[in-house]
Amino acid sequence: MLRHYRIRNYNFKLAIMVIALALIGVIAVGSAQESLQSRQIGGFAIGVFLMLVLSLIDYGFLLKFYWVIYVFNILLLVLVDVMGDKGGGAQRWLEIGSFRFQPSEIAKVFIIMFFAQFIMKYQDQLNTFKIIMVCILLFAVPAGLVASQPDLSTTIIICLIFATIMFVGGISFKIIAGILAVFVPVAMILITLILQPDQKIFSGDRAYQGNRIVAFFNKEDYSNTLGYQQEYSVMAIGSGQLTGKGYKNNQISSVKNADFIAEQQTDFIFAVIGEEFGFVGACTIIVLIFLISTECFLVARRAKDIAGTIIAAGVGAHLGFQSFVNICVVTYLLPNTGLPLPFLSYGLTSLVSSFIGIGLVLNVGLQCKQK
Repeated sequence: MLRHYRIRNYNFKLAIMVIALALIGVIAVGSAQESLQSRQIGGFAIGVFLMLVLSLIDYGFLLKFYWVIYVFNILLLVLVDVMGDKGGGAQRWLEIGSFRFQPSEIAKVFIIMFFAQFIMKYQDQLNTFKIIMVCILLFAVPAGLVASQPDLSTTIIICLIFATIMFVGGISFKIIAGILAVFVPVAMILITLILQPDQKIFSGDRAYQGNRIVAFFNKEDYSNTLGYQQEYSVMAIGSGQLTGKGYKNNQISSVKNADFIAEQQTDFIFAVIGEEFGFVGACTIIVLIFLISTECFLVARRAKDIAGTIIAAGVGAHLGFQSFVNICVVTYLLPNTGLPLPFLSYGLTSLVSSFIGIGLVLNVGLQCKQK
């Protein structure tokens, strides 16, 4: 389980960048809602501890229990459906005593770990119809459970993670081209249908998801209703100008201080950073996220086996895709999805699971092939 590693092979650069980003998150959450800062600090401490511990545990040992990981993941997601807590029109949380967490966030890491071992075991058969279908079916179970919460945004992210896993796992370019040839026109038809006035794709508990998409493509008609949050978010970022209005400023013109942005401590934390620290602060966040994600992919390239490659690339894809979508939502370039910004948004499950992912990447790096 524990191996002897050379300290010079430890990726301190990645660990420092992640800790720096999370510390910025602690500061930003304290400004958005000061009462939550102590909890964010607690999540930060737990996350760093788990990251350091996991970075020293042989990932090969952990992956031996890949079926246990898969079943445990499914069990947690089923429990959400059976006895989960509701909030904001969705049922996504489990509460055990005073401990409340969101299994769909942990599912991202579990999916990466499971397929890392599964694909390594069947790597020679990956491009056969049988193994591709098995992979799709095994992925469809947790993806379907997440989608049923309903949580469309997280479902999209784990689908992107799965696509990355299959790509780095060695799936044929011919198969990728065939999938894209089907997926692209289907996606265009689906969006067209959603934009129809009498669409039935999103109804009942899912109606708000369709409404958000319609509002995005008809901004002028919905700017004062469904699109107001993103409008104010863009206003907040723009008002920060070059260096921002200052941390915890008391300016009357502050969009944050006027509480015009709901959930500013979670999904819209980037707007708080943009207003208080300006263009400089916003760019710092984007550069840090880019460097962290890129470093994960660099570790993936040097991994000793395909399982290590999938772990590092999967975590890099998770952080990169989710950050991209969140920032695009906050800047009104995508429909509102309700995704947290990794390491920055308030949400202990998201924060801790992101640190766990980085801990696995650090261990992959410790066992990388030397140049």
